Amino acid sequence: MKYLLGLDISTTASKALLVSEEGDVVATASTAHRIARPRPLWSEQDPEDWWEATQQSVSRAVSEAGLSPGSIKGIGLTGQMHGLVMLDDAGDVIRPAILWDDQRAAEECDVIRDRLGLEALVAETGNDAFPGFTLPKLLWVREHEPERYARLAQVLLPKDYIRYRLSGRFATDKAGAGGTLMLGLSSREWSTDILGAFDVSDALLPPTFEGTEVAATVSSQAAAATGLAVGTPIVGGGGDQSAQAVGVGAVDEGVVAVTLGTSGVVFAANRTPACDRLGRAHAFPHALPSMWHMMGVMLSAAGSLAWYHDTFASDTAYEDLVAEARIVAPGADGLRFLPYLSGERTPHADPNLRGAFVGLTRAHGRAHATRAVLEGVAFGLRDNLDLLADVGVPVPEEVRISGGGARSDVWLQIIADVLGRPLVTVEASEGAAMGAAMLAGVGIGVWDRIEDAVDRCVRLGDRTHPSREGTQAYGNVLQHFRKVHTALSPTFR
Repeated sequence: MKYLLGLDISTTASKALLVSEEGDVVATASTAHRIARPRPLWSEQDPEDWWEATQQSVSRAVSEAGLSPGSIKGIGLTGQMHGLVMLDDAGDVIRPAILWDDQRAAEECDVIRDRLGLEALVAETGNDAFPGFTLPKLLWVREHEPERYARLAQVLLPKDYIRYRLSGRFATDKAGAGGTLMLGLSSREWSTDILGAFDVSDALLPPTFEGTEVAATVSSQAAAATGLAVGTPIVGGGGDQSAQAVGVGAVDEGVVAVTLGTSGVVFAANRTPACDRLGRAHAFPHALPSMWHMMGVMLSAAGSLAWYHDTFASDTAYEDLVAEARIVAPGADGLRFLPYLSGERTPHADPNLRGAFVGLTRAHGRAHATRAVLEGVAFGLRDNLDLLADVGVPVPEEVRISGGGARSDVWLQIIADVLGRPLVTVEASEGAAMGAAMLAGVGIGVWDRIEDAVDRCVRLGDRTHPSREGTQAYGNVLQHFRKVHTALSPTFR
């Protein structure tokens, strides 16, 4: 029996998943990361924490499965997108990594737009400039930390730092590279126009690989640290959202997938490098060769619930807290929650947005506040689904959903009612890691095509149908939510 290892270097943890060639998950392990927010809008992590957590997770997963290192035939990598990892010429980390939800580089985004023009920027990269992307953060470091920038020899994304520690090689995948704002959407190569416009040397950037291409192999040092076999192939892999899409079977047009994780994502694959000319939706290469995708991203989805739980109900289990919302009617008796705890990406592109509870009265209790949080996130997902439909993405009758938040029946019903579509869950505890493992399996020939991997590994679960009463109720509530956002936006700025 052959096995594949999927590694997901997410914001919250380094996760390892082992799957057999029959598509059965035989072991998973997760080791948490620390996150630092030293100033408002800032979000940073120490890359060494990722490596230590990865070693622990891999070792535990291999031990749990009882496998010999040689039975693991390939490794796929995925992880949080857009993060800036800076290495010097000795391969040492220069500063803490600046993460995807960091919002400090808003002025640099204005510089990028002003220099290139929005139309030209979107035509080349598929995207507007967002503070979370890698290029604005790189320009921020050059402006504000010139002594650190002067030491810079290599730029990597978070998962690619783990590839470097596993193999000693610098490489990235084309899907992840698309989220740097330095890759040509159509060419799938580093953009000489973008790099030239901002005097960024291509020597700072790693070679790019398709998600199924072998990009490196495990070194003897990493083998000793993890228990993997020397020479195990490591494929390009993909950014977390493209790998998640593979893990839930969104590998061709006609499937829309929602991820309810720390962030919230509405994802649609496409066969051409299409983009929204206004840059409101993200357009990147898919992890699959000759495929692309468009997506809407809200920064605080399940992250909003995590903040609410940790701040106001840390002594209550998540499932008990969410269950309280069941007794409250749709609309939470007039209480609204804006889920913009880290600003917002799509569809608003506004790092100055803030979270808020609006409409509190003495009649409201914790159950109302909990339901308002769940509903606020659902409204953010609806905004992004409407955005994709507005730019011409066909939205099917049924939507696939995965991520930690999708384990809640209460939340699933709210989202189904707000979207007005049935939701089908995917039976994958770690969809991104599963997708990475599937890419590895195709890359080394365990499966001939990604469709074969999907047939083996992707297993659909229960369906949640929208209720007529809930869908009708949320029509008016959604409009009120949007009015509250419009009214408060100027005060946040």
